Amino acid sequence: MNMSAKDNGLREVDMEQRKIGALEVSTVGLGTNNFGGRLSVKDSASVLDAAVDAGINFIDTADIYNRTASESCIGEWLRHQKRDESVIATKFGLPFGDHRGGASPDYVKWSLEGSLRRLRTEYVDLFILHRPDPRVPIAHTLEALADLVTEGKVLEIGCSGFSREQLVEAGTAASTVGLRFVNLQSEYSLLKRSAEDELLPSCRALNIGFTAYRPLAHGLLSGKYRRGQEVPSGARLASVSEQERNRFLSPQNLDVVEALAQFAADRGRTVLEIAVARLLGHQEVSSVIAGAMSPEQITVNAGAGNSPLTTAEIAAVDDITDHLR
Repeated sequence: MNMSAKDNGLREVDMEQRKIGALEVSTVGLGTNNFGGRLSVKDSASVLDAAVDAGINFIDTADIYNRTASESCIGEWLRHQKRDESVIATKFGLPFGDHRGGASPDYVKWSLEGSLRRLRTEYVDLFILHRPDPRVPIAHTLEALADLVTEGKVLEIGCSGFSREQLVEAGTAASTVGLRFVNLQSEYSLLKRSAEDELLPSCRALNIGFTAYRPLAHGLLSGKYRRGQEVPSGARLASVSEQERNRFLSPQNLDVVEALAQFAADRGRTVLEIAVARLLGHQEVSSVIAGAMSPEQITVNAGAGNSPLTTAEIAAVDDITDHLR
C-alpha cells in the first residue's frame, strides 16, 4: 500500500506501507532518541511535522530515551494531531533513573501507564519489550501484555534484541497465552548484516514484521564522515563512547563506505539511498527506523524509501558488503 503526502509542500511523496500485525507502517520510520535531548520540544515538533508531510506515519520512541523526555515531546505534538494518523511505538524494560526495568507483569503495566501519560494518548499502537529479561518467564510477560491489549491500551506487541531461540520460545508461549509478538526490532545495516542469517528467516517463518534500528550506522552510511577527518561535533557518533565510535569507524567499515560511495555516485545516487533501499529489499523488513535532527534530514530519509534497487544493483551491493554479516 502506498500513502501519498506533500513533502514540505514542495513535492508529492508516495511512501510505501508494510504490515506489523494489523498495523500499516511507512517503510521509513522516525527514530526519536534525540527528542528532549539534542532536540528541544519545538524542534522535535518541526521534525515530526516534516515526517507527516513526507508520508512517514511510524514513530518509534522508548521510555528510556532521554529519561522519558522523548515520549513527552511526542505527547506535546500529538495534542495537535489526529491520533489515528500516526503509528506510535514505544519500548519498555531497560533501567533508567531509579527504575530497575525488566519484564515482570507489574512492571509491564506500570511502564505502560507512564508512557500513556507522557504520550498523552489512550493507547499505544505497538508496545515493545526493549530487551529480554532472563528473570521473568516470557509467558508471564505475554500474559500481562495480553491484559493490556484486552483493555484497549495496546494494539500490538513487539520485542527488541531477541535471538532466534528467544523468538521461538516466545512463539511457543504465545500458543498458550493467545497473544504473540508481531514485531522484532534489531540493529541492521549494510555494515552489520548478521540479521540476515537467522533473524530475517525467523521473522519470515513466524510472520513477524522486522524493524531495523541504526540503519545508517550512526550516520556513517549517510555520507557525513570521511577517512582521516574529525567527527563533526554535533554528529551522532560524537556523542557515543570512544569504543563505540572506533567500532563504527574501523578501517573495514570505511573501506566499505568508500566503495558504496563510488557505486552510488556512478548511478547518480547517494550512499544513504543505497543503504535504506537494500534493507527494504527484504520483504520481512517492515520499516527502517532513521533518526533526524532537522526537517531537511526527514526529506532525505523519506526519499531514500522510494528508491528501490534493481536486481543487478542488489547483487553489486551484496558483493561489497556480504563479508559484514
